[in-house]
Amino acid sequence: MQASDRFNINSQLEHLQAKYVGTGHADLNRFEWAVNIQRDSYASYVGHYPMLAYFAVAENESIGRERYNFMQKMLLPCGLPPEREDD
Repeated sequence: MQASDRFNINSQLEHLQAKYVGTGHADLNRFEWAVNIQRDSYASYVGHYPMLAYFAVAENESIGRERYNFMQKMLLPCGLPPEREDD
């Protein structure tokens, strides 16, 4: 692997991180990473009708109610953020 290849890979990674929030970066803490994963999962459930129908049948709820519940969970998927320590 040459130096130009490494530079190209790093620039592609930086481009992906700027374009898509969920890909993460070096300053991302554990809580923010977990929130991104949860929100991405809920968005996928809402966006894919067969998966939404599966959850509705499994929980014996209507599809509209399941969609509403998932949208509500997207607001604070992992609870309140932990308090930050000031350095």
